[in-house]
Amino acid sequence: MEQIDIPAGFLLVGAKSPNLPEHILVCAVDKRFLPDDHGKNALLGFSGNCIGCGERGFRYFTEFSNHINLKLTTQPKKQKHLKYYLVRSSQGVLSKGPLICWKECRSRQSSATCHSMKPNSSVSSTVTPENGTTNGYKSGFIQTDSPILSPANSAINLSGAQDLTRNKNVVKPLALSLQVVGKTFAADAANGNSSHGGKSSASSSTPARPGNYSLSPRPSYASGDQATMFISGPPKKRHRGWYPGSPVPQPGLVVPVPTVRPLSRSESLLSAPVPQTPLTGILQPRPIPAGETVIVPENLLTNSGVRPVILIGYGTLPYFYGNVGDIVVSPLLVNCYKIPQLENKDLEHLGLTGSQLLSVENMILLTIQYLVRLGPDQIPLREEFEQIMLKAMQEFTLRERALQMGAQCAPVSPGQLPWLARLIASVSQDLVHVIVTQNSLAEGISETLRTLSEMRHYQRLPDYVVAICASKIRGNEFCVVVLGQHQSRALAESMLTTSEFLKEISYELITGKVSFLASHFKTTSLGDDLDKLLDKMQQRRGESVVTPFNGDLHECVSAQEAAAMIPTQNLDLDIETFQIYQPQLTVARKLLSQVCAIADSGSQSLDLGHFSKVDFIIIVPRSEVLVQQTLQRIRQSGVLVDLGLEENGTAYQRAEKYVVRLDNEIQTKFEVFMRRVKQNPYTLFVLVHDNSHVELTSVISGSLSHGEPSHGLADRVINCREVLEAFNLLVLQVSSFPYTLQTQQSRISSSNEVHWIQLDNMEDMSCEEKLYFGLNEYSKSLQWGITSPLLRCDETFEKMVNTLLERYPRLHSMVVRCYLLIQQYSEALMALTTMASLRDHSTPETLSIMDDLISSPGKTRSGRGHMLIIRVPSVQLAMLAKERLQEVRDKLGLQYRFEIILGNPASELSVATHFVARLKTWRGNEPEEWTPRTYQDLEGLPCIVILTGKDPLGETFPRSLKYCDLRLIDSSYLTRTALEQEVGLACCYVSKEVIRGPAVALDLSGKEQERATISENDSDELLIDLERPQSNSSAVTGTSGSIMENGVSSSSAADRSQKLSLTPSFQSPANSMGLDEGVSAGTGGAGETLKQECDSLGPQMASSTTSKPSSSSSSSSSGPRAVSWPGQLPQGCRGLHAALPPIVILSKAAYSLLGSQRGGKPPTSSSLLPHADVAWVSSLRPLLHKDMSSEEQSLYYRQWTSARQHHADFSNQPDPASGARACHPRRLLLTGPPQVGKTGSYLQFLRILFRMLIRLLEVDVYDEGEINAEAIKDSKVEEPRKRGTVSMMLTKYAAYNTFHHCEQCHQYMDCTSASQMSDSTLHAFTFSSSMLGEEVQLYFIIPKSKESHFVFSKQGKHLESMRLPLVSDKNLNAVKSPIFTPSSGRHEHGLLNLFHAMEGISHLHLLVVKEYEMPLYRKYWPNHIMLVLPGMFNNAGVGAARFLIKELSYHNLELERNRLEELGVKRQCVWPFIVVMDDSCVLWNIHSVQDQTSQPMEAGVSSKNVSLKSVLQHIEATPKIIHYAILGIQKWSSKLTSQSLKAPFSRCHVHDFILLNIDLTQNVQYDFNRYFCEDVDFNLRTNSSGLLICRFNNFSLMKKHVQVGGQRDFIIKPKIMVSESLAPILPLQYVCAPDSEHTLLAAPAQFLLEKFLQHASYKLFPKAIHNFKSPVLAIDCYLNIGPEVAICYISSRPHSSNVNCEGVFFSGLLLYLCDSFVGADLLKKFKFLKGATLCVICQDRSSLRQTIVRLELEDEWQFRLRDEFQTANSSDDKPLYFLTGRHV
Repeated sequence: MEQIDIPAGFLLVGAKSPNLPEHILVCAVDKRFLPDDHGKNALLGFSGNCIGCGERGFRYFTEFSNHINLKLTTQPKKQKHLKYYLVRSSQGVLSKGPLICWKECRSRQSSATCHSMKPNSSVSSTVTPENGTTNGYKSGFIQTDSPILSPANSAINLSGAQDLTRNKNVVKPLALSLQVVGKTFAADAANGNSSHGGKSSASSSTPARPGNYSLSPRPSYASGDQATMFISGPPKKRHRGWYPGSPVPQPGLVVPVPTVRPLSRSESLLSAPVPQTPLTGILQPRPIPAGETVIVPENLLTNSGVRPVILIGYGTLPYFYGNVGDIVVSPLLVNCYKIPQLENKDLEHLGLTGSQLLSVENMILLTIQYLVRLGPDQIPLREEFEQIMLKAMQEFTLRERALQMGAQCAPVSPGQLPWLARLIASVSQDLVHVIVTQNSLAEGISETLRTLSEMRHYQRLPDYVVAICASKIRGNEFCVVVLGQHQSRALAESMLTTSEFLKEISYELITGKVSFLASHFKTTSLGDDLDKLLDKMQQRRGESVVTPFNGDLHECVSAQEAAAMIPTQNLDLDIETFQIYQPQLTVARKLLSQVCAIADSGSQSLDLGHFSKVDFIIIVPRSEVLVQQTLQRIRQSGVLVDLGLEENGTAYQRAEKYVVRLDNEIQTKFEVFMRRVKQNPYTLFVLVHDNSHVELTSVISGSLSHGEPSHGLADRVINCREVLEAFNLLVLQVSSFPYTLQTQQSRISSSNEVHWIQLDNMEDMSCEEKLYFGLNEYSKSLQWGITSPLLRCDETFEKMVNTLLERYPRLHSMVVRCYLLIQQYSEALMALTTMASLRDHSTPETLSIMDDLISSPGKTRSGRGHMLIIRVPSVQLAMLAKERLQEVRDKLGLQYRFEIILGNPASELSVATHFVARLKTWRGNEPEEWTPRTYQDLEGLPCIVILTGKDPLGETFPRSLKYCDLRLIDSSYLTRTALEQEVGLACCYVSKEVIRGPAVALDLSGKEQERATISENDSDELLIDLERPQSNSSAVTGTSGSIMENGVSSSSAADRSQKLSLTPSFQSPANSMGLDEGVSAGTGGAGETLKQECDSLGPQMASSTTSKPSSSSSSSSSGPRAVSWPGQLPQGCRGLHAALPPIVILSKAAYSLLGSQRGGKPPTSSSLLPHADVAWVSSLRPLLHKDMSSEEQSLYYRQWTSARQHHADFSNQPDPASGARACHPRRLLLTGPPQVGKTGSYLQFLRILFRMLIRLLEVDVYDEGEINAEAIKDSKVEEPRKRGTVSMMLTKYAAYNTFHHCEQCHQYMDCTSASQMSDSTLHAFTFSSSMLGEEVQLYFIIPKSKESHFVFSKQGKHLESMRLPLVSDKNLNAVKSPIFTPSSGRHEHGLLNLFHAMEGISHLHLLVVKEYEMPLYRKYWPNHIMLVLPGMFNNAGVGAARFLIKELSYHNLELERNRLEELGVKRQCVWPFIVVMDDSCVLWNIHSVQDQTSQPMEAGVSSKNVSLKSVLQHIEATPKIIHYAILGIQKWSSKLTSQSLKAPFSRCHVHDFILLNIDLTQNVQYDFNRYFCEDVDFNLRTNSSGLLICRFNNFSLMKKHVQVGGQRDFIIKPKIMVSESLAPILPLQYVCAPDSEHTLLAAPAQFLLEKFLQHASYKLFPKAIHNFKSPVLAIDCYLNIGPEVAICYISSRPHSSNVNCEGVFFSGLLLYLCDSFVGADLLKKFKFLKGATLCVICQDRSSLRQTIVRLELEDEWQFRLRDEFQTANSSDDKPLYFLTGRHV
């Protein structure tokens, strides 16, 4: 050994691994952790380095033992495994030195046996991680076949274990090396776990007591009883049996075992080492009844070619010894016989009663019937049998109910069992045998194995032998021995996890076990030597090669010429366009609304108002292509620029930091990302975990990873504490196969799952160009009845495989399949080019694929062709396949015709330079250094991609993918995820015609193709027009439903679409685009714009124009032809093949699982275990049915599956107290079928999330002209449609609605506890109002925290008044005026959170609400004081609220003056102002005019946002403020100029936000009937009373455009609804002639009148329209009569100040409810134009007549009878009446 670098203070130590008894592993250990010569003073712990591979710094012995692959159930102890000091001999060789003197090393040897077998009563039933602990050998360490089971665990506790089901390896004698007994014995005592290699799901972490497996739900036995059974035995190997729930525990049965010298991994996992000398140095056991042991015959596998599989049934399984490597024990069906205990509600749901369990006899009969039904091809499936058991139990329950008997129905008696069993088996044509024995199962099994070993090859074996032991003492027991060649191999192989069988395959290849097979394939099917044959062909061809394209296979050119050939450029390849389609938009919005729901949930887990930016990182599995593909999508989508993360120029390079691959470098990249997350608290980060179902194993189980590099990485990243706690990080897991994320332990709440939309949610299908073609569609396509189905099984190939498998029983079937597949493709190539005689030896399927692949480039000048994927999961096999096929291709001279590419996730694509040049030519403008990085870049390249790796990882394939060869995917793939993700490779988008008329669209083989061109008139055919370019004149309009783009005649397609209403559930990308989303809708022809979208809208999204003309009958002999593809089409007329789904060739096993069932049941694959990392919770569970949506499937899996121990979610166990599971609040799951467009969807989600955050920071404010522009024109526009708005950024001083959450104001907003809701108290407050002429009772709701603002009586807590400050008070931390906000219909949207606007200082804010809305406001604003209006005002408008606010405030002012007067305060010193503001005031600004420069330019205006507090404090500090009646500020407008700011104050209208002096305005009232313009009306009254109104021009107010609430909620409906769908009622219908038949409306009369007047100015005042010099005269009242008319307001009160009206001719007169101050004399003072009009409005008809008489109106005005109107109310609702007339 060369020089080893040993750090100071370290010693070289030899470690022993029980897996490698012959080897010593060298490590360097810090000597402080080793004992001194007396076995004392070793520090606890460990510190060491591994010398084998140089890895340093192991801090725990556990960690080191994982590194060197000690596979242990217990904690590894250094005392046990660090054995010797190592010394260097004189030759410099390391050799074994003295033993390390651990303190127990002397006593240990003798006591080991007993010591390790003390019964341990506290059995922990932790579940061992299942991912294959058997064969993880790491490079650098050799490992024998399988680790060894120690005595301590010779029976393993299985009671209470979670699920034995798929623990395919619970008892895995398929690789049973046995112990060397002797000096290493003590060291091995703890090595218990190993035999459950892969998927054991139950063992114990302490040396376990021998367990008992009680079948019926009875308690397990006390451990002491059983422990006695094992104390005196030698080490032994026993397959765990169990005892049926009989009262007496069985005596333990012990077996002497032959010792085996483990060979250095000479044999594979599927075979056992050869026994050496039997029984040396073993303590003699006590005698064993011979019947209880089974000796496995020598050379069983060699002689019979079968490795039997024993399916554990019911009862005690015997001990096996001898050649145990030749049998396999499988727990496949064991859980089906163990009836679980279920809750009563679950039982009812399943249609069972608690009492109804099946007897053992019934179980046996059901098992035999099931095996008979399976037939020769299928293998038993656990899920299938569980459903049979369930059905049987349901039948019994039904029968029991029918017979109304409490007891069970007459069971099968044990006596009847044998003949009934044989009777059932007799129909199986000898495929199922039954053996019945009396003493034990061992007899039956021994008999079966003996017969098997003595069989001759030509004798027919049964597939299954059911061994039944009809024991008098123990009742019936049974097990099944599987002898069928196909079935036993499939069952044994299906027990391995994917990782395990891939290791097994690489082991077979490394050790050369495949050499026999390889030599078999050295010759061709005709017997020639393959290599010699190929060399001969190469010589015959000489230097030339087959022409690359545009020529026959027989045309040859020189290699230089071939390399230089340039294809025609292909313009329809607009690869770079990137679009987001309608379904993706919809899903992105669903994601967004889910994020909003999290933010609104009140759990304080996400505060969207906090963020102003979005940043992201995308984590993908280890696949170079997937990384590049994701990068491409990010670049094409422009999302980095849209989110403001990168500049336009640099975004391309910078994209790389946003995509991270789950490999060893992730830790550093991820730390950088998490630093960004911590440093940017105002950025919302989104961590997208794409393909999140891949490798979701836990970090803790990483110790068992067999050196799998990606093990536990996802868990380490996604579930680390920083990620869980970061408040500004959302985790979005994306998966096509989310089942492993949907278990009982899921970390994602089911409400946070977002599912791809189903077809029925799509509003309009007719606009969709392409439809999604996924797994369901492939299954359904089998019923289309076409000669070239899309899903195929190559029967001929399967027959060949079976013959070979019988010949090579020791090899894994995938190895055999792969070698055969390579030979098939090689011979097909030879058959098609030089040796036609080989044609009959290739399967027709292979031949037609190869023919299509190599002949299509020859058809055209462009040289484009198809892609074929061959899926070879094992990397070694894939490399072998690539080398072999490449060699054959090159020797046949086809190296320029098509490319062969190894699709290895670990490496980049490597494509020959001449093919890269060809791709560049097709693409047009690529830079010089361009190379293909993704599979989509290979669009059009004729190639074979050999796709390897454990799982397909979501890579998207180009539209030119035509064949997907999955013949290697067979019965090892028995979980739903594993199977479906393989077929997921072919999923894509297709054109609608494929689905509309599949029978015709796809069946274009041979003659039919020609017929289609001839029979023009036969409308049952889709007409494919191949020659003529499509002219615009023939294009079909979008409405006809069929797309001419595909060259399909509209009439026939339309007919067909009606005839064949074949619309399976397809989703589809729409061409119609929400323009509001900022995506420009495609403008080109439908075909041009539809392009590959993000998660690939399909390999086949748009057309590829390579093709095969109809005349191609060149390969007519090649059996059933694949679709013939139409000829080269001119640009614009694309072939029908534009969007056909790829053809998938499956193995028989996969085909039977994926093909759809009869009776519309879903494919069997959907009922399989959803993923290898999860387990079924119970064997009794309902079936997944075909109509289940993905949401329902998710709930199903969340109820019925749980995570296995090595799953990353396993640690997320429910809280023991509450049973609740911890779901992470900021984690979402996006699921959708493979290749449906998820990437595009989540990129769009990031974009709209950012846009929404910006929108949350922005507000739409009104931007309108000034209503005071001319004093006389007071037309306030109330037209919401025409009101201009502009978007503004919110600032820290804004007022907010309920959707704002932040740390500072959440006390202001929320109750701290539930009890606080009831802490607010209700107080009545009564005062009399002269206007209303009655007592008014209002209610205050006052939260406890706000009671200090009020005065209560000493005794009964009666509310007396609201405290008011003094004029002289100076407090910088408060505002003096109480703020009143009337609000209606805006409990969520009203801007009632003034915390930030008031800068958090103390203020008194009262919400004024209607009685019926009070509960809602109270729910959303629990900490606000509410003033509740009396019920009579429930339908009133805002006028009533303002009227009552003012009345109440005046009354309160008087009360406060009286109270304070007693304390010596003068009455006029009490603060008389209140603030009345709208619930839509959002921002306040201060404006200043900048100094004008020398130029005569307009001076600029600078604006700054300020708080409401500073505005109020500024106004309240005005000198002599109490002389003003109303103070206000400007309304903001973008047109504010220095002109309007010239004067700092104006006397003009103020509205929306006012300080009202209630003392001065005591006698001016708001009109409480009003709905609109009550403020303008009030200003005019105040002004005419001579009171001062002042507007502060340097402040402005922004009002938010709130879309709900206010008056908008008044929907005017007819009083009596005749029908639901009435046309909307127009404002002119709000009035009618009295007593007419007009529709009466359910709305207040005043509201109808005001709305009518706004729209009726043309009718009422025609002379006034745009005639602003002649306004309409309004007396004592302002009403809005539309923007086209000017109004002049005059007050009739004596001493009022009015406008001088001399010389003005009015164009109309408006009298509204006029009182006695208005007299005839007053009216006579005014002059009117000729033809001026009059409108008099009164409460009822009689007062209308009286008014006309009193005012002597008939002297000057002419009235007609038909000019009288009323509002359209019924008489109960008191309509208003008005009369119109003309001036004469």
